[in-house]
Amino acid sequence: MTGGAAPAVQSELQCRACGGQRVFDPATQALRCTSCGAAEALAAAGEGNAAAEWEFRPGRPTPIPGGEERVHSCRTCGGEVIFRGQVLSRRCPYCDGPVVQIEQDPGFRPMALIPFRVASETALQNARDWVRGRWAVPGDLMQAVGEARVAGLYAPFWTFDSHEAVRYWAKYRHDPWWSDDHVWKNITGTMKVEFDDMLMPASDHVTPIIRDGILHEFDPASLHPADPGYLAGFAAERHGQSVMQGLEANRSDRDLLIKARIRAHVGKPGARVVRYETDTSGIRYRRLLLPVWILHYRYDGTPFRVAVSGIDGRAFGERPFSRVKLLAISGLLALSALIAGAVYGAIAAGTGLP
Repeated sequence: MTGGAAPAVQSELQCRACGGQRVFDPATQALRCTSCGAAEALAAAGEGNAAAEWEFRPGRPTPIPGGEERVHSCRTCGGEVIFRGQVLSRRCPYCDGPVVQIEQDPGFRPMALIPFRVASETALQNARDWVRGRWAVPGDLMQAVGEARVAGLYAPFWTFDSHEAVRYWAKYRHDPWWSDDHVWKNITGTMKVEFDDMLMPASDHVTPIIRDGILHEFDPASLHPADPGYLAGFAAERHGQSVMQGLEANRSDRDLLIKARIRAHVGKPGARVVRYETDTSGIRYRRLLLPVWILHYRYDGTPFRVAVSGIDGRAFGERPFSRVKLLAISGLLALSALIAGAVYGAIAAGTGLP
C-alpha cells in the first residue's frame, strides 16, 4: 500500500557542468559525474559536530517509524521511485539516477556516517582473496566466486555510552591443598562499568558477518555529517528502531560484556556469574550509517556472503568446505599421531622409559 510522496534529494546530485548523474566516489571522496567525469568535493558544513552524542531521556515520547511505501517522482525522467520498508537510498529504475530519501522524523534521521573509502574493485578483489586463502575449500569454488558481484551498503548502527553501577553474586572454584575435590565459594561485590562508543547494529539485516566486518575499525574521529551526497549511488537503510528499542535489541551483547567484567573483577579461577543487578545512567547515543561491501555467491545451490569493510577493506565471510579435503586432513593428522606414538614407543623401549 502506497503511503504518499517521499521527499527526496535528486537535483542536487546532478552534475553542474553537464546535468548528468553523479555518484559518490570513494577514491576521491567527492561526487563524480558518470557522464563527463567532473568531480566536486562535498561541503564540510558541520564537520566538527559529526561525532556529537545525544543524551537519552526515557520520559520522551517514542516515535514509530513508518513502514509504508513512499513514492518519489524522478525529476530527471518522471518515473516513479518507490521506497519500501527502511530503504533510504536507491536508483531510479528508469534512468538509473541516484535518489536519496529525506528522513522527516528526527527520531530516526541518521546523525552521522563514515563514507566509503574502499572502491568496489578493491572490495571485490579482497573478498575473492579472502575466500581463496581459506583452508579446505572446494577446488572449483573460485569459479563460483568469480561470477559474483559486490554491492555497497550503508548499514544502520548505534553507539551507546552508559554508566553501570553493578552489584553481583558469583562463585569461584577453590582447590584446597589437602583434597582433590573442588570447592565452590560464593562471593558478592559491587563495581562500576563504563561503556564508551559501544557499537551496535540498528537493524535485523545487519548480520554478525556485516557487524564483525565493521566493528574492528570504527573511529568516531572519522565521522562526517549525514550528507545525502555520500549516499549517492549506494544503497542505504534507515534506522527503524527507537533508542529504547535499540537498547533492548542489544541487551544480550551488553549482558555478555558485563559478565566478562564481573569475572575479571572476581579475579579467581573458574569464576561464574550467578546473577547481577545494574543501575544504568548517563546513556548517550548516536544514530550512524557505516559502509560495507557485500559479495553474494552460490556454491552447490547454497548462498554464501563475504562482507568487506568499506572503511579499511578487511574481509569476513562464509564459505563451504571440501569433504574430500577434510577427510584427507583428518587422515594425515591420524597418521601423524600414529607415527609419533610409534617413534615414542621405540625410544621408550630402547631407553627403558616408562
